Amino acid sequence: MVRAFHLVKPLPYQVVQRYGFQPYLANANHPGGPCLGFGIVRIEGKIGKDTKGKFEFRAQLINEAFRAADWHEMEVLREGDTFYGEAEVPAGGWYRLEVRLIDDESLLLSEASVEPFGIGEVFIIAGQSYAENANETAMAIEDSFGRISVYDPNLTMWRIANDPQPSIIIRPKKSEWHNGSIWPTAMNRLLPFIKVPIGLINVAAGGTASRQWVPGESLFTNLYNAGVWAGDFRYVFWQQGESDVYEDTDEEVYKRRIIAMKQELEQKWGFSRHWLLAKSTYHPSTYSKPKREALIRKAINDLWMLDGFLPGPDTDILGGDLYRAPANKGGHLAHSGQEAAGLLWFSAIWNQLNKLT
Repeated sequence: MVRAFHLVKPLPYQVVQRYGFQPYLANANHPGGPCLGFGIVRIEGKIGKDTKGKFEFRAQLINEAFRAADWHEMEVLREGDTFYGEAEVPAGGWYRLEVRLIDDESLLLSEASVEPFGIGEVFIIAGQSYAENANETAMAIEDSFGRISVYDPNLTMWRIANDPQPSIIIRPKKSEWHNGSIWPTAMNRLLPFIKVPIGLINVAAGGTASRQWVPGESLFTNLYNAGVWAGDFRYVFWQQGESDVYEDTDEEVYKRRIIAMKQELEQKWGFSRHWLLAKSTYHPSTYSKPKREALIRKAINDLWMLDGFLPGPDTDILGGDLYRAPANKGGHLAHSGQEAAGLLWFSAIWNQLNKLT
């Protein structure tokens, strides 16, 4: 009798960061396209502690997934009724992960599966209101298979990344203008080009200044946790600056705070990743401080020149009635502004991915 056991990780809709993506090399399995790479899937499951046998895994294609991995033996670490293992899987998905236990004659003893999961690009998002749900329209993922997902830290689960984005800040009541973001639009544009699933973790918090993100603050801890939840990721997207304009933050102070955040996070994570910084200083319903905006924009521009930082989009160009909400709605992005900001982010991300070596 074949018995089922339980897989704890990966989670449904989880995206694992890929390695080995080389946009300048041809891929034998994808003529005319880049070498897409692979991911290391960390597997955790529950099975009887006295159960014996050999573990194997495979990644089965779901719908129009790109590639598959046939049965491979998996070495595991056993601790009581828990086992841990790793599986190398080609970049692509959605997949169904199947794990089985067989005896010396390859007789199936026990099996388990989880779906869907993917190997692709994982991004962490931080900043203030323009990076979270402070805009007019709840945007949706357009991919019919939902291959753009987001991690919800409150429910400890991944889901399709339709708006509103999961928020680390639980608000007692959201207004009609706190239900939409710029990220579904950005990722809808990116997905057809990169041809692998996308995973997001968003810890942005509206109205926050850089001083609230430095080491020792709760938002810093949230950002650190995002890296832990991801396991690994490609970039941090930083969309913030308006509150520092409002508080008249000195440009050198702003730069020191961002650098300190990045350095401390990398020390705690144990690895370094690039940050894409948006120029995000314009908030017409709150203030009119063009000189102070210019200083924070210069600070961000200076950071772009430093190792470890990369140019994000200039979303300050999205001004006027075409892109912005009325002042009595908070001055955030209207639907057309969300579409435009998403397109700007797509362009910045795609540009950087194509520079990878």
